[in-house]
Amino acid sequence: MAKVEVDGVGLFYETGGDGDPLVLVHGSWGDHHDWDAVVHAFALRHRVLVYDRRGHSESDRPAGPGSRFEDEEDLAALLEALGFAPAFVVGNSFGASTALGLAARRPELFRALAVHEPPLLDVVADVPEYREEVAATRGRIDGVSDLLRTGDALAGARTFVDTVALGPGAWERFPRELKDTFVANAPTFLDEQGDPHWAALDLEGLRGCAAPALLTRGATSPRWFGAVSERIAGTLPGARTQVFEGAGHVPHVTHPERYVAELTAFFASAG
Repeated sequence: MAKVEVDGVGLFYETGGDGDPLVLVHGSWGDHHDWDAVVHAFALRHRVLVYDRRGHSESDRPAGPGSRFEDEEDLAALLEALGFAPAFVVGNSFGASTALGLAARRPELFRALAVHEPPLLDVVADVPEYREEVAATRGRIDGVSDLLRTGDALAGARTFVDTVALGPGAWERFPRELKDTFVANAPTFLDEQGDPHWAALDLEGLRGCAAPALLTRGATSPRWFGAVSERIAGTLPGARTQVFEGAGHVPHVTHPERYVAELTAFFASAG
């Protein structure tokens, strides 16, 4: 088992392939296995790094409240310790928020950036068109947190998957191993929600990131994800947006071949 210690926390990681460095940052509840459907295809062209964010699966779970800033610092430390910087960085969901947050502070670590549906609700909270939708999403997330505070990790995980992330019935389609991972990592989701800045982004700081950026969303996902992408794209100098038709929150799982093809072409054009 390979681990790097960052600020006293051991982070599990795996590397493979050869070529320009590529780092994959997973979202909440999951771990490095979230990328299993695409990692080998990426490794045909890149030296790929996957890891478990702190508090997830094989990485250490420190006691006490955490923050997204710590996840950002972890990513920076991994990039530097393993010789991956500057890298192509890919993030999904909370992993996308983590990558963007770091890019706003440490743009020199990024060769290019591809993020899918960062749940940065604060970025569009002031847009009247999305006010009700954002409030409803926050309400559902608060409901998940309430379940986790009672100690019912299974109900919290199921509710998150079915009402926040993927839609009704999605939990029942999960394989047993994935359900077990979500339940095991449930406390870290509650920890993430305790960070008052989890849904915010330093847009002004992001203006200083000159790395090419691709902001994607799924056509079947809630509309506010598209609004977040557009606002961020209007801030990042080298950004463009793209929609994955027929996909939702996890296109690297549901449409892996198309996902790899689109991101590989983007990174090739980014140079």
